[in-house]
Amino acid sequence: MAKGYWIARADVTNEEGYKPYVTANPAIFKKFGGRFLVRGGKFECPEGESRSRNIVIEFPDYSTALACYHSPEYQANMKHRLPNAVADIVIIEGYEDSQA
Repeated sequence: MAKGYWIARADVTNEEGYKPYVTANPAIFKKFGGRFLVRGGKFECPEGESRSRNIVIEFPDYSTALACYHSPEYQANMKHRLPNAVADIVIIEGYEDSQA
């Protein structure tokens, strides 16, 4: 079964207001088996537009990734993000094939 992923890009407009969102997320993601693959770090955007923060979170499968986003815990936590950041979030099914 293919894994599921959140691919998120964000520009934070209010660091202090955003902190509660960042603090609560790891416990929410852990409940759904999510783990950070990318959380900040250096990046280059050779094409298109970028945001200042980039995040990739891996979940056991696509349906679990969706369930995490739609969960009451994450939806409640979004109250801290929405007024303090602009974000793009894509939830996507991973590719499962031998690429040898």
